[in-house]
Amino acid sequence: MSDKKLWAGRFSEPTDAFVEAFTASVEFDKRLAPYDIQGSIAHAMMLAAQGVLTEDEKNAIITGLTAILQKVENDEFEWSVQLEDVHMNIEAALTADIGDAGKKLHTGRSRNDQVATDVRLWLRHELNLIDAELDRLLAGLLDIAEREADTILPGFTHLQTAQPITFGHHMMAWYEMLERDISRFDDCAKRLNQMPLGAAALAGTTFPINREHTAQLLGFSEPCRNSLDAVSDRDFAIEFTAAASILMMHLSRMSEELIIWSSAQFGFITLSDSFCTGSSIMPQKKNPDVPELIRGKSGRIFGHLMALLTLMKSQPLAYNKDNQEDKEPLFDAVDNVKGSLKVFADMIPAITCRPERMRAAALQGFATATDLADYLVRNGIPFRDAHEVVGKSVAYCVDKGCDLAELSLDELKQFSDAIGGDVFDYLTLEGSVAARDHIGGTAPNQVRFAIEQARLRAEAKHAAS
Repeated sequence: MSDKKLWAGRFSEPTDAFVEAFTASVEFDKRLAPYDIQGSIAHAMMLAAQGVLTEDEKNAIITGLTAILQKVENDEFEWSVQLEDVHMNIEAALTADIGDAGKKLHTGRSRNDQVATDVRLWLRHELNLIDAELDRLLAGLLDIAEREADTILPGFTHLQTAQPITFGHHMMAWYEMLERDISRFDDCAKRLNQMPLGAAALAGTTFPINREHTAQLLGFSEPCRNSLDAVSDRDFAIEFTAAASILMMHLSRMSEELIIWSSAQFGFITLSDSFCTGSSIMPQKKNPDVPELIRGKSGRIFGHLMALLTLMKSQPLAYNKDNQEDKEPLFDAVDNVKGSLKVFADMIPAITCRPERMRAAALQGFATATDLADYLVRNGIPFRDAHEVVGKSVAYCVDKGCDLAELSLDELKQFSDAIGGDVFDYLTLEGSVAARDHIGGTAPNQVRFAIEQARLRAEAKHAAS
């Protein structure tokens, strides 16, 4: 295969060796090879259908590209930095293998629309893999939520004990976040699924191409409607990275809670040894390295979003060499999102809850104080007056070193005559969570209802796909 530049006709001097290496992208864009070949085969089929290529030329191109794909998949293809990128490497190899027919493949297209198409094909495939990992993680959350639907732990605001909730309810909060993330990726996939091929360098082509035919062959919903826009924008990559950043923010928050909950100070859960590491100096340590690393990777993805936004913000239409810098942030974002989701989906089912530690923590911090205030309101006390009554009763408990539920009825009645013997139905942890019996509430039967509805939505999604 010759290393001669396929565009070198206009130039009288060779490219400087450092510039050649500096401007080449083949070291990272070669991962696009299967999609570049997929797009080229569809392009050749369309050109033949339009009479631009003969059937023999089309067949030779398809045979040659198929052979190159096999070499790529077997790691037998020789990549050349001198040929700059994945497109020129494949085209040069094809021409070396099949002769002049290979030189005709680029008719009616440019590397500008070619690379934009390749990246969309690649990202469309990767989104399917991300969706599958998210589905697996969501299924794991539903299982643990169902298993722990009655397990009580303290809910927090400001990381201070607020009200009792169930662990299942908390898992379903995570579920809701991630289900929205799936919908964002699905929306991204819809806008992504437009085909740039045929836009050529920026203005279209004079050849009688059929872009609708090519789009159909490649599974795109439609061709991009404007040739300038098709080759010059990367908003689909930015949109993906924005959705990925929100997902990673959610995974980071989840990781933070797993880290806190697994600490000796909380002890709410135990993480499987498979997802932890030890210390080189402190033999007692069991460090939650996996959630810590995912928490850290969120910043990496946020950085890729800012890099892509900055890359595009000052570019005039149409294509500019700046856009070569879109791939490494996008590739790295996809790789790390997939890895984070995979390890999270593996880690969640292996969590062991410690209900006794959760319950003990829920009994601290007067988690049922709001229930006492609600009880007083139902018995005719204005809320602000009820708030003051409960505040005084809490202060009394602080001095006495006990919880509200441990006070006698006589002790409680000294703060309000509206308090009766039925108050203890609301001051227990079980009574508190059971009382929040409405859609979105933490009552165990509502948690189970939310799980049932989530599974129905998942089944409907899979039936539609």
